[in-house]
Amino acid sequence: LTAQYSQAKLGQLWQVATPLLNAAVYFFIFGLLLGARRGIPHDVYVPFLVTGVFVFTFTQSSVLAGVRAISGNLGLVRALHFPRASLPISFALQQLQQLLFSMIVLVVVMLAFGSLPALSWLLVVPALLLQFVFNTGLALLFARLGSKTPDLAQLMPFVLRTWMYASGVMFSIPAMLEGRDVPGWLADVLQWNPAAVYMDLVRFAMIDDYGSSYLPPHVWAFAVGW
Repeated sequence: LTAQYSQAKLGQLWQVATPLLNAAVYFFIFGLLLGARRGIPHDVYVPFLVTGVFVFTFTQSSVLAGVRAISGNLGLVRALHFPRASLPISFALQQLQQLLFSMIVLVVVMLAFGSLPALSWLLVVPALLLQFVFNTGLALLFARLGSKTPDLAQLMPFVLRTWMYASGVMFSIPAMLEGRDVPGWLADVLQWNPAAVYMDLVRFAMIDDYGSSYLPPHVWAFAVGW
């Protein structure tokens, strides 16, 4: 993790600067130009967006690292006998460490927009632990697939970008679906997809005005199931 940013003058600060810059771009395009703030109070949208970007980036980075875990370390794999699963697991742990740095910034954002520490913030711990287990499973799965099909590493950024746009990173899924003629099964798929579930749980835990009305039913059961 240290070597990853060794050539940059800001060094480890890029761990949090990159998702923050992404959040700023999404705020300009989706929040200001496209009006994706619908259904979300104006003073809540920035914490809502930053939380979504940080939490989704955790899953996105774990998958991208996992898909290259074996194919990108063939020299090590061929030279030594060791459990191959340790590679994708180590990459998932690396992304968890990056997320913990990002959570420090997220706390500052919450305080700046009036969300004060409360007991509900403790719910972040089980939510992120469940997400870490889910991410590790994805990393293991895609490490195996990526070792057989190296071109998968080129395809996954497009798949993950589509997943991000469908997961409510920049908008509230219930607010966007309200008043639209959308099949019930499609609304369920959008709200119960794992990325949306983990983002919703962290938002619910940390943002005062993001209440249970924004959550799909049985959300913790789905988080454990995923």
